[in-house]
Amino acid sequence: MSAVPTIDLNDGHTIPQLGFGVFQIDPEDTVGAVGRALEVGYRHVDTAQMYGNEKEVGEAVRVSGLDRADVFVTSKLNNGVHRPDDARRAFDGTLSELG
Repeated sequence: MSAVPTIDLNDGHTIPQLGFGVFQIDPEDTVGAVGRALEVGYRHVDTAQMYGNEKEVGEAVRVSGLDRADVFVTSKLNNGVHRPDDARRAFDGTLSELG
């Protein structure tokens, strides 16, 4: 298998361009789906608050046995929370859900 292209971040880390998306995966199926994705080599999981499965994404990463520093989780803001104070609360909510 060829290497997945990466994006260089300004802090020196690199993140895989290809991520496993969890849109429309029911929360009860998310831990298993993300766990399998991590087993086969994914190291980037893409979620969003509106998907309703951030908590399960966090659980899958925790139980995977992988070093947390090796797994990237990206999320997205809902449309109504783009003002700075709203965005901060949304980020905090995502971090809380992910654990």
